[in-house]
Amino acid sequence: MMKQIISTSQAPAAIGPYSQAIMAGGFLYASGQIPIVPQSGVIEATDIQGQTHQVMRNMGAILSAAGMDYSHVIKTTVFIADMADFAVVNEVYAQYFKEQAPARSCVAVKSLPKGALIEIEMVAYKG
Repeated sequence: MMKQIISTSQAPAAIGPYSQAIMAGGFLYASGQIPIVPQSGVIEATDIQGQTHQVMRNMGAILSAAGMDYSHVIKTTVFIADMADFAVVNEVYAQYFKEQAPARSCVAVKSLPKGALIEIEMVAYKG
């Protein structure tokens, strides 16, 4: 099976030895995205709502670079710094998955890179 690295300047560059995403056999495996604004290279939003929107925009850019959109997403994993933010994350997340929401896990973690409040990774499929 061939794998293809997916990369776009419309999402933050990797901050370590990993790719933004890998396409393999019709599946897109997107690395976790934190709410860095690609143009500035920093986290601009200070609240969970703004940070969640930025993460979803970053994921949308990666999906687009792979010729996909949110309807192709089959699984997400959401990492949040505070489970008290769960309801707000759900409200924002639902705006991007209007029909047939993907399978999802959500876990609270002690901390995230660069002090982010949220990180999301996705798996998408285009058959």
